[in-house]
Amino acid sequence: MKKSIKLSAGLAVSLMLAGAPAAAADLQAGQVAYEKFACASCHGADAKTSVMPSYPILAGQHEDYLLHALRAYKRGASGATTTNARNNAVMTAMVQQLSDTDMRNIAAWLSSLPSDLAVRR
Repeated sequence: MKKSIKLSAGLAVSLMLAGAPAAAADLQAGQVAYEKFACASCHGADAKTSVMPSYPILAGQHEDYLLHALRAYKRGASGATTTNARNNAVMTAMVQQLSDTDMRNIAAWLSSLPSDLAVRR
């Protein structure tokens, strides 16, 4: 009986740690990184006014989606051939400059921006 209790407690702790959130993103650092790495040159200073209609609006997008996309571009640039890799000549070059912290901060800042990205009824 004691073994199953210990195992259950150990399993519970493991699950809690696995689901623990990463360090909180720094919104100000995200804005600084967005400007430093010239993201605005394609996506616009407000992250809503892209230079080409085919470039996505980033302001107000879900933080987890943005982070996933940035990481997928980085995987694509490394030559990964998984379905979880994106290949785009511009983005794969740009994202190579970003650390994981930069990507988290940028994604958090972009998601905090006001935007028309919403379902309208």
